[in-house]
Amino acid sequence: MKKITPVIVALLLAIAAWNALDASDMQVNWNGEEVAGPLGALAGLLCAGGLLAGLLVLAVVAVLVAFLMAGVGFLLVGGLALLLALLLAPFLLPLLIPLALIAFIATRGRRRRA
Repeated sequence: MKKITPVIVALLLAIAAWNALDASDMQVNWNGEEVAGPLGALAGLLCAGGLLAGLLVLAVVAVLVAFLMAGVGFLLVGGLALLLALLLAPFLLPLLIPLALIAFIATRGRRRRA
C-alpha cells in the first residue's frame, strides 16, 4: 500500500493538471490583449487568484491538521489506556497477591545469600 500511494497521488495530480490545461475555451485579458487556448489557461491558472499563495496555505494547513490529529490521537489512546487500567485494577488484585508473594520469596532468598 505504501508503494502505490505516491503513484496514485501523482496520477490524480496529472489528471487535474491535464483537465486544467485542457480548458480551450478560457480567455485571459492581459494588457488589453486576449490570450486564449492552452496558454490562456496556463496564464489564468498562474496569475489569477494567487494560485501559489493558495498552494502554500494549503500545505501549511495540511501539516498543522496532521499534527493536531496525531496529538489528539495520542491523547485519546493514553486516556483509554488509563481508563482501562482503572477499570481493571480491582479485578487484577487477586493476580497481584500471588505475584507479590513470589517477589517477596525471591528477594528473601537473595538477602540470605548476600
